[in-house]
Amino acid sequence: MRRVVVTGMGTVNPLGNCVEAFRDAMFAGKNGIGMVTKFDVSEFRHKVAGEVKDFDAAAVLGKMTARKTDLFTQYALAAAKEAMEQSGIAGTMEGDRLGVCFGSGIGGIETLLQDHQNLLEKGERKVSPHFVPKMIYNIAAGNIAIEYGANGPCTAVSTACATGTTAVGEGYRTILHGYADGMICGGSEAAINALCMAGFGNCQALSDSNDPETACTPFDKRRSGFVMAEGAGVLILEEYEHAVARGAQILAEVVGYSATCDAHHVTAPDPEAKYVAKALQDALPEGTDLSKVYVNAHGTSTPLNDKTETTALKRAFGEDGAKKLHISSTKSMTGHMLGATGAVEAIASILALQYNTVPPTIHYSEPDPELDLDYTPNTAVQTELDVALSSNLGFGGHNAVIAFRKV
Repeated sequence: MRRVVVTGMGTVNPLGNCVEAFRDAMFAGKNGIGMVTKFDVSEFRHKVAGEVKDFDAAAVLGKMTARKTDLFTQYALAAAKEAMEQSGIAGTMEGDRLGVCFGSGIGGIETLLQDHQNLLEKGERKVSPHFVPKMIYNIAAGNIAIEYGANGPCTAVSTACATGTTAVGEGYRTILHGYADGMICGGSEAAINALCMAGFGNCQALSDSNDPETACTPFDKRRSGFVMAEGAGVLILEEYEHAVARGAQILAEVVGYSATCDAHHVTAPDPEAKYVAKALQDALPEGTDLSKVYVNAHGTSTPLNDKTETTALKRAFGEDGAKKLHISSTKSMTGHMLGATGAVEAIASILALQYNTVPPTIHYSEPDPELDLDYTPNTAVQTELDVALSSNLGFGGHNAVIAFRKV
């Protein structure tokens, strides 16, 4: 069986527009959540979000690319650029051995909203000729492939909030089974707008709080819903022998991936957590010392999710085993980046391994008696780590978990 390693990472997210900035802010427990600035929220019930700051698409990607792409693709291309530069994989293999697996939960919603408004107000002729290739959710994957000459498998996945994890996991399987030697994987989202905020708010998914310091409180008794966010994450996966032969810096090894479905409800997780537990069990290599495992939990700050995840961890590893785990929710700092979140949290998991540092769950102040595991409250913890599990769950019952080992 082939081995798969990570040789590059890139991100744009509410904590920073590169991996280094993200790392420093995450370990420091910085809060990337603030008041919404992208549209007028004065008449909205929900007013906070995790917005990307100071992102200049024209400066990063060029004016032409910025003009012809939706924001979610711009985030994707910026993250891919950083990851590819770190990896140095470009030009080291035939084009048909390099592939892409990249997704989004919603896709080019900003483009859709703008051109729908143009249609209603100005008529058919004012709908942009770029509308379709800016809006379709596979176009980030396509643009990444075009940019880097990736002629191998190019797929776009969407498993709602598990999308980023699914994309990395399926990219891992693509290399594992010999269909490619390198994969550009991840997810992107740019959906902080009036329609999406209203939709998520009206289905009672968003936090009741409009205080950036109390809106996102994963595993805390006060939790009341998630906070919308945006961004992108990209990982470069590579076949181990190929990476070694070209002298690449190996950041981590991918050692497991599992995907299951609750098949229970369109939005609510199954409270028995049977299939989340199965995904956790199947992803973690046998014989792993649980005291050296970091779990980057989905940790959305919703009443059902955080309870279900706690149940799943206990069901997967037993009461005693689950209490040995180092767990945290980096969504407490970034908010919930929807289709991007799994990819960004995979990067967070690898950084935890590299620096033997468990990122904190910030805003934690009121323990819930039903949630009694180690959620790393408020302050990062230095400890020896060997393996990291990144877990994400999506509307529709999608569960995805990926495992990384320190190198």
